[in-house]
Amino acid sequence: MGLLSKLTGKVTPQKKPADDALLLHAMLLMCGADGSFDDQEIPTVEAYFNSLPEFEGKEFSTVYQEAAKVLKRFPSLKDSVKALGDLSTQTVKNKCYLLAADIAMASGDVDEAEDAMLEAMQRTLQVEDSLATKILEVLTLKYART
Repeated sequence: MGLLSKLTGKVTPQKKPADDALLLHAMLLMCGADGSFDDQEIPTVEAYFNSLPEFEGKEFSTVYQEAAKVLKRFPSLKDSVKALGDLSTQTVKNKCYLLAADIAMASGDVDEAEDAMLEAMQRTLQVEDSLATKILEVLTLKYART
């Protein structure tokens, strides 16, 4: 038994995932919340990946692998929402909520599973009710079919 194992109780401390991996994790969680990946959701995730500053200069596959590691630390998708609390700032947490809501609404109808996932994310990310309401109002306009 090595010194590190003795000091850490045989558990190697895990490095916290970076914001980019957690943001991608959140978007993928929302895509899979209803049990399937909708054809419209994945291109939305890829579009965000290619346009957000958190992902600038990064390869999708590399960040995806880091996001997958986050998921593996938890027994279920629902439990893995807790990891989002490790995002570095409230601004990034608010952005995470916005991205998740946008992905949920991109598919047209938000079902019960997606709604429950979004509520869990709001609690974990500590997004104020007034901001969450504004985000959802704007996204409702964005996706309104006229």
